[in-house]
Amino acid sequence: MKLLLETLTAGTGYLDKHGVEEARLNMEHLLAHVLGCRRLDLYLRFGEVLREDDLVKLRDLTRRRADGEPLQHLLGTVDFLGNELISDHRALIPRPETEHLVDWIIREVKAGRLAKPARVLDMATGSGCIGLSLAAAWKESRVMLADVSEDALDLARMNASRLGLHAVQLVRSDLFEKITGRFDLVTANLPYIPSREIAGLSREVRKDPVLALDGGPDGMDIIRRFLIDVRPFLEADAFIALEVGHDQGATVAALAEAQGFQQVRLMADLAGIERFVLGVYPASAVIPPEESSSD
Repeated sequence: MKLLLETLTAGTGYLDKHGVEEARLNMEHLLAHVLGCRRLDLYLRFGEVLREDDLVKLRDLTRRRADGEPLQHLLGTVDFLGNELISDHRALIPRPETEHLVDWIIREVKAGRLAKPARVLDMATGSGCIGLSLAAAWKESRVMLADVSEDALDLARMNASRLGLHAVQLVRSDLFEKITGRFDLVTANLPYIPSREIAGLSREVRKDPVLALDGGPDGMDIIRRFLIDVRPFLEADAFIALEVGHDQGATVAALAEAQGFQQVRLMADLAGIERFVLGVYPASAVIPPEESSSD
């Protein structure tokens, strides 16, 4: 006979022994997932005897978590700005840093400090967490999600359906290869990890697709391409918002300015790390259609 509290305590010790950070919180999430309840409800059920079939499921999940499988993959979903998104091996796990950026954009538009965009492009969309959150906030905006990975687009498509956002457009494209039209807002969380550093990432991060992590020798290859290639796809005074590596902000901001972006600035995440690069593409820099079509 196993009581819930005893199981929670034993599982926490097991995860902690295997190097899982926040072992107690992880174990609570796994237990709540198996029991089909909210995590906080566990505290009202500490004296409950667990069924054997639930214990079997929990043991399997606990072992896999101890082996480094991300919690979000085991749960199958992740909360992002109040929307429950499917999360699995096909794309990066949506992270709090990205959530902070998207929340900031939505709040800036609501406050009138940014114009509400008529057309939005979310490049390297992955799970769709950025683009779908913006589409949910701005029902009248036309939102395009683009990614080079068909697996990632399949996941984004599932999340769009899950949220009832059937009007979003999904395009498989190597950056802007298959993109048409111009946009008022372009967001991007591009691969930015230097190739040599990938092997040293945490077990959990290494479960993410290498395609979504590897930014080349210095982590900047795709970001450089993006800042050059995005220009013909921007309307006058279009806004770009990029998430970059923890030590890349100043370099990316300088690259954006060199490509004609104005009002370029860095914004810190909740940990105080300047990982968001924001900028405006002024009307004076917009590439005429005849020039952009000949590039």
